[in-house]
Amino acid sequence: MLIPGLGAVATTLIAGVHLINKGIAQPHGSLTQMQRMRLGKRTNPRFALIKEVVPLADLNDLVFGGWDIFPENAYQTACHAGGAAEGDAGSGQRPVGGGQAVAGGL
Repeated sequence: MLIPGLGAVATTLIAGVHLINKGIAQPHGSLTQMQRMRLGKRTNPRFALIKEVVPLADLNDLVFGGWDIFPENAYQTACHAGGAAEGDAGSGQRPVGGGQAVAGGL
């Protein structure tokens, strides 16, 4: 997933996916990961997770890349934004991606 701009929202998404993949957080608010859909008629109560019915990429298969005009990497940006780099509920987990070199912008 290529993300244009590595601000607070983008870094929160990246950190959240990594925390979910490590089993530290749940994908609360993710319609595709947690919600169910009814299959068949109303008289036949059969509900399946959306991710089991719709062919979507697994969260473990996501790879993130990004571009921004600012020189900080995603981890540094998350630290400035506050909260995203601290993990879920202060778990102390550092998101993957803090060590990549940053190429200059335009």
